[in-house]
Amino acid sequence: MTVSPDALVEIAEESPQADLTEPSGAGPEIGNRRLRKEDQRLITGRTKWTDNIVLPGMLHLAMVRSPFAHAKITSIDTSGAQGLPNVVAVFTAADFPDGMGACANAWPITPEQVTPDHLPMIGERVACAGEIVAVVVARSAKEARDAAEQVDVDYEELPAVFDAMEAMKDEILAHPDKGTNKSAFWKLDSKEAGTGGDVDEAIAKARQDGVVIEREFRQQRLIPAFMEPRSTVVDPTGEQVTMWSATQIPHILRFLIAATTGMPESKVRVIAPDVGGGFGGKLQTTPEEFITLAVARRLGKPCKYTETRSESLISGHHGRDQYQKLTLAAEKDGTVTGLKVDLVANLGAYVAIVGGGVPVLGAWMFNSIYKFPAYQFNCQTVLTNTTWVDAYRGAGRPEATFGIERIMDELAAELGRDPLEVREQNWIKHEEFPFTSVAGMTYDSGNYEAATARAKELFGYDALRAEQAERRERKDPVQLGIGVSTFTEMCGLAPSRVLGSLAYGAGGWEHASIRMLPTGKVEVITGTSPHGQGHETAWSQIVADRLGVPFEDVEVLHGDTAVAYKGLDTYGSRSLVVGAEAVVRAADKVIEKAKGFAAHMLEASEDDLEFVGGRYGVKGTDKGVGLTDIALATFASHDYPEHLEPGIDADATFDPDNFSFPHGTHLCAMEVDTETGQSRMRSYVCVDDIGHIINPLIVEGQIHGGLVQGIAQALWEEAIFDENGTLVTGSFVDYTLPTAADTISFVTENTISPSTTNTLGAKGVGEAGTIASTPAVVNAIVDALRPMGIDDIVMPCTPQRVWKAIQTAGDHSGDVAAQAQPHFDEGAANADPGVTGEGNGQ
Repeated sequence: MTVSPDALVEIAEESPQADLTEPSGAGPEIGNRRLRKEDQRLITGRTKWTDNIVLPGMLHLAMVRSPFAHAKITSIDTSGAQGLPNVVAVFTAADFPDGMGACANAWPITPEQVTPDHLPMIGERVACAGEIVAVVVARSAKEARDAAEQVDVDYEELPAVFDAMEAMKDEILAHPDKGTNKSAFWKLDSKEAGTGGDVDEAIAKARQDGVVIEREFRQQRLIPAFMEPRSTVVDPTGEQVTMWSATQIPHILRFLIAATTGMPESKVRVIAPDVGGGFGGKLQTTPEEFITLAVARRLGKPCKYTETRSESLISGHHGRDQYQKLTLAAEKDGTVTGLKVDLVANLGAYVAIVGGGVPVLGAWMFNSIYKFPAYQFNCQTVLTNTTWVDAYRGAGRPEATFGIERIMDELAAELGRDPLEVREQNWIKHEEFPFTSVAGMTYDSGNYEAATARAKELFGYDALRAEQAERRERKDPVQLGIGVSTFTEMCGLAPSRVLGSLAYGAGGWEHASIRMLPTGKVEVITGTSPHGQGHETAWSQIVADRLGVPFEDVEVLHGDTAVAYKGLDTYGSRSLVVGAEAVVRAADKVIEKAKGFAAHMLEASEDDLEFVGGRYGVKGTDKGVGLTDIALATFASHDYPEHLEPGIDADATFDPDNFSFPHGTHLCAMEVDTETGQSRMRSYVCVDDIGHIINPLIVEGQIHGGLVQGIAQALWEEAIFDENGTLVTGSFVDYTLPTAADTISFVTENTISPSTTNTLGAKGVGEAGTIASTPAVVNAIVDALRPMGIDDIVMPCTPQRVWKAIQTAGDHSGDVAAQAQPHFDEGAANADPGVTGEGNGQ
């Protein structure tokens, strides 16, 4: 999207939403469109990204990576690199006989899960292209990279498997020593869990006197293309080993370094400085982090590794990559009676930190906002010789939303009804909340009717349907399609007890501290670790309101395990609903601790005090004392009651009782040129219910960014390996990321159904746009072409795939692109996989 400077001025003058001046400070902070505190340093580059860090005597690392997807290493000759100027050392796995740690899997979804060892540096057999087989250490990054090209590695290439459905056959093994490609089988059955009926009975009955819709969908592989490539700096010269890393998870990284290397955790300090995006792609302990740590400790000197963009695309973990088969049963009037999901998920070469569990997260969301009486989810994860797969923005929830929203459109088409009408007939009504779903989740609040009504109004739904009918009537070569996506997601990962019941390796709590400084300023220490979400601003707004202090007087500290010593970091839209709730509770403790001091200073009973606007007052009088005055008094501690401890600082740890469940309705209009296959977005409207909003400006940014990522999956992005396992989309020339010129202006609004799981009433917003937008776009394209007999196009819906679908529509093969993909074997995910186990509902 391009806008002239004059147009920008006009927009700013006419649109109240374009008023980005700083609020005056009057009134509550929560709800203010505050500019982000962080942006001044981030946008101007006045910050320290990990790659900006320079330490005295620092050395630089370059990785030697396998070009083969599967091969034995027969020899490694490092002499050519070691003889080059300014090369300090070259190491292989043999140089670290005691190992250098391991990339752990923190979520074994079944006790029998097949989990290959994931070592940072490979000494015998590589299982995917891009694996590290040697590391070069030099005095500059350029010299290290040049020398890495001189390391001579001999490989004996082995047969490899790349596609999940091919891997299911176990004809070629990604890890021959494991005897199978099947990693784990996980099942959720509403009858067995006691949350619903027998899905097979529901389907059988529908085949007799109802409607059964069966569809296969493909979730293509994606790459989390964050702005800042991954980077690590390790300084081993102090009392503690300090690691700076562009990571989402500094606390988890510290724990896993200690757990897998044997280093005392107290001797490890991890710092995540400003991090340029993550999208789940930095929710990982990486081989590069362990290698940099090991080399720095071996040499006793600071070491840095920063990946190139090509390395990022091949060796940073990927996302999605699923085959889905959905079977939906309904009565002839459109009332749904059962849903069965069979899933085959490609984990890549290894089971990443939460990779095995990402597909399972969809188990509770395929049923979405609908009242299915019976439900079954079957998931088979498989290993292949491809880059490992893990969380990518939404992590399991976008995949589920895509599947259910696509098949609900197919049900509406089968019945010849409007897709919104069929959805409304089956969704949970607002008066039915709290509602326990057929998957066992208790949705605490929501109003799907309100969000949909507002979205239809903003979209001009009826007028666009009329235009669509008119275009079809006159056989316009450019057809109009209208796509619908109504969604909910589980946010705020989450309740520790629930995670424990699923064998997840960590908890879901979050920690915060508040320090009341004697000068009247406030320090907030949060265990969440932002990478673009705006925590410093939002947390300041929350604390300013809670403690009655100026927004500008609040400083938010994060990302350093020596400062924020306790936390579980940022992912899964958990920061606000879990992390900020911990901040609120710490603030409330400050207020309570200060109350005794206030009573002493005012010579009043605590029962007679009230706290308003940052001051304790004696009811019915004008006597009062400010919270910041109390902070100064407790700093001096010249006069305080003996039963009180000096100081009013406070800590809090919050562990929610439930997830939070944002929802929304997204509507998309696409114009599809039937002569060229070109699709163009005409309009996009979304109305999301994310509970109470702390900063509308931040929310809009999160939604806009999320929308573009979801739309990109529908239209542009796909990671493709060739027959040799080479990533052919290994640069931004081939892996298509959209720019502003490829998108349009979105219309966004919010309805509010406050969450009951936290005192803020917030629900989470970081993943909403990505989750909802993909099916909205694909549904719109399919809707435009449905009169031609086309009922699916495999993503991304490129002009070539759309054009091919149109050309062969007469063969009743709407899913033409899928012909190049292996089809879902009957019962593939529900067959005896050899490795079995069942998850519970919750």
